[in-house]
Amino acid sequence: MTQPPTRFTPEATRLDDAARAGWLYYVAGNTQDEIARKLGVSRQSAQRLVAMAVSERLIKVRLDHPIGRCMDLAARLSERYGLAGCEVVPSDPEAPDLLTGLAIAAAALLERVLKSPERRVISLGTGRNLRAMVEQLPRMSCPQHVVVSRLGNMMEDGSATAYNATIRLADRIGAPHYPYPLPVLAPDPQALAAMQAQKGARNTISLCENADLSLVGVGQMDPTAPLHVDGFLSAAELDELARAGAVGEITSWVYDGAGRVLDCAFNRRVASAPLPAAPERPVWAVASGQTKLPAIRAALIGRLVNGLITSEATAERLLA
Repeated sequence: MTQPPTRFTPEATRLDDAARAGWLYYVAGNTQDEIARKLGVSRQSAQRLVAMAVSERLIKVRLDHPIGRCMDLAARLSERYGLAGCEVVPSDPEAPDLLTGLAIAAAALLERVLKSPERRVISLGTGRNLRAMVEQLPRMSCPQHVVVSRLGNMMEDGSATAYNATIRLADRIGAPHYPYPLPVLAPDPQALAAMQAQKGARNTISLCENADLSLVGVGQMDPTAPLHVDGFLSAAELDELARAGAVGEITSWVYDGAGRVLDCAFNRRVASAPLPAAPERPVWAVASGQTKLPAIRAALIGRLVNGLITSEATAERLLA
């Protein structure tokens, strides 16, 4: 049997694509035209990938490649949670929370959208996963597209967060970008209403609402919560939210175990673009890890997102 190359090399990516094409053709029963559309390649490329899956002996009675297990998990997650799309990447047993696999999968999804000659609006949250995704994306010339941030970049002390990916992405693809023109939190609801009435804020929120692809992170609500570590939530406020049932946050919007955005004092000050309820446009979460598991599960249950990129280990826990 052919031994798989080291993970995350160009050769491994090539075999991953062949394995996906093989799974779609031999297991899921897709035509080569359907495979081409789903993988964002030409029909000729889809044919070559299916042929490679056979020539590299990835296809026997079952898919003899780690990605086969991942695609099975992705299909089960999509069915259970009604997802429009799902990508599961192999987990390294010695480093189950490694970001590289998630970043590569998210970059591949984003690249397929960016290849469109028509204008596309990409909206981004923040976080390590999204920053790592941008680093995995090849440099492209995409002046026809627009990149927009879903939340402010300003920390409590006035400094910029290290995990904002919007400017990095815009620079990497040569596209215009719209940083979110408001802080993460407003002092009070009245000040928030005045801020959101500004023309720049209204335009940015409209771009987020009509984004062709949104990519967001998922934050947990425990002492390691990004909102707490970054100083937006005190320990007392974190405890108060926990008593109200908070389990996670997306772009600072805090929600409970059923995926319902909480009606609470904190959320009334959140200046981020609103989370769409049961979004019709693609909103993908890029998240994995044991600490984030309740937050990811709640986001799926509440249909706060309709796409997921996660790790094999997290997928197994979500299905347990």
